[in-house]
Amino acid sequence: MKKEKYLKIKLVRSLIGHPRKHRLVANGLGLRKLNSQVVRKDCPEIRGMVRKISHLLEVEETDKP
Repeated sequence: MKKEKYLKIKLVRSLIGHPRKHRLVANGLGLRKLNSQVVRKDCPEIRGMVRKISHLLEVEETDKP
């Protein structure tokens, strides 16, 4: 059985002054306020969202949700 991996994602830079698409991606990940954190499954869709706004995030891989 394959072990599921997770990503711990934290918003560390403000969304003020960034394009609307970047704000929508952050909301899609569940990041609403500065320093908010979420844990999401490691899948291609989430990786793509993280890559789009990687300059605003801190990302850490974990084994536990």
